[in-house]
Parts: sequence; structure tokens; C-alpha cells
Amino acid sequence: MVKCQDVMQAMERIAPRRLAEAWDNPGLLIGSPADEVRKILVALDVREETIEQAIEDGCDLIVAHHPLIFRGLKAVRTDDATGRKIARLIRADIAVFAAHTNLDSAAGGVNDVLAERLGLVSPVSLVDGAADGEPGLGRIGELSAPLSLDDFAAFVKTHLGLSALRVVCAGGRAVRRVALCGGSGAEFIGRAAAKGADVYVTGDVKYHDAERAVGLGIHVLDAGHFATEQPIVASLAARLANALGKAVEIVAETRSSDFFQTY
Repeated sequence: MVKCQDVMQAMERIAPRRLAEAWDNPGLLIGSPADEVRKILVALDVREETIEQAIEDGCDLIVAHHPLIFRGLKAVRTDDATGRKIARLIRADIAVFAAHTNLDSAAGGVNDVLAERLGLVSPVSLVDGAADGEPGLGRIGELSAPLSLDDFAAFVKTHLGLSALRVVCAGGRAVRRVALCGGSGAEFIGRAAAKGADVYVTGDVKYHDAERAVGLGIHVLDAGHFATEQPIVASLAARLANALGKAVEIVAETRSSDFFQTY
């Protein structure tokens, strides 16, 4: 058994809070640093099914990527989805901790795990960190050998477990230099193009984002918000287990799936 504070300190080493974007809300969102923790559930989101698994598995703490509480709350109402989840967690005595954009930027975080999954060699930050030498959002690196856009898209589908993805083709250029940003990263299409990427992999790409990419001559793969971030769950669970030892049991959430289904 450890204290919640011990988990918070371990997470600070894994994803330092100083790496979070100014608008973000990471940290302990429900519970007390003094809470005793015997079992942790690591998840991407705090969904109803996440809470259900935490209760059934006897977890004391959920460590999630996406913050359950993002903006200031003026009321906790149980006829509201967020309020209902907060009330349920408090009744079940389950604490919630989030590491969001700090885990995106951190070494070994969301974007490094995605870069490894997609076979990038020696990836570096796509966006400069807030301070010299600190990692920032996104990654850019090289494949070990060039691929056609079709072959690279098939590779991404296989390695992210996707049945389909959206491809923006910007001409006939081969894919060797790859930029990526897990989650919603369309805002960095221009930066990826400026840094010489042949293709940019992210999620939540809109119509005019695609139009801009074509104008810049960079392919874009919209692999979805969920699929580009979900790989962090197992990786973070393993890192926490290594950091905290046998004093606490750690499991990865298994019940959530992408909100978007392909028919």
C-alpha cells in the first residue's frame, strides 16, 4: 500500500507538471494526497465504463490521460454527465489523477510511444519545449526506409489496430520523414510541413485542415484521437508499476473503445 502522494510524485517524474500547456488541468482532481492506494487503474478517459471497471476491480485511484474536470465547475449536478461521474467516484472512494499535455510532451509519453509504434528513428520534438532542452508537443523523425503513401497508411493501420483511417494525399511524394502528434494536432500541420515532413499523422483533422495540407504539399493521415493516444495506457501502467514496485497493483483499463465506428 502507498499513499496517493507517492503516486503523484511518481507521475511528476514521468510527466512533470511544468510541461503542461497553460490552459490544461492536470493533477489530482478527486481525492486527497493522504488517501491510501492499493490498486490503480490506468486509462485514457474517465468514462462510465472506466468507473465501472475501477469499482469492480477494487481500485482506489484512476490515473487518466484526459482530465475529468477540465474547466471550472460551478455545480456538481447528477443530471449532468460529468457531475454524475464525480458523484459516483466520491461515493466509491476512488481518487482521480490526470496527466494530459504534460504526458503528451514528456519523454516516454504519448508522442514518444506513438513514434515508437510507427517505427520512427531518433524522433525529436515537433514543437519546441517551454524551456531549452525540454521536450515539447509532437514528434518528427525518419522511417528506416521510404514507403509509398499507400504502404505507409497500411503500416499505420496495422500498428494502431485500425480497420480504416482518413488519408489526405498531397501528390506523389514518397514517405520517409514523418511528423506526428497524438490526439488532436491539426494545428501543427504547417509546422510539420516547414520541418520537411512528407506526412503528418494525427487525429481530428477538419476539411480546411486537409485543404491547407494539400496546399503545403504534405500528406496527412487522420488516424483518430483515440487510436493515436490509446497506446500510452499500457506503457504508462508498466512505468508506474516499475516506479512504485510491488506495494501497489496496477492494471490497464480494457473496456473503452473509440467513439467513432467504421461501417
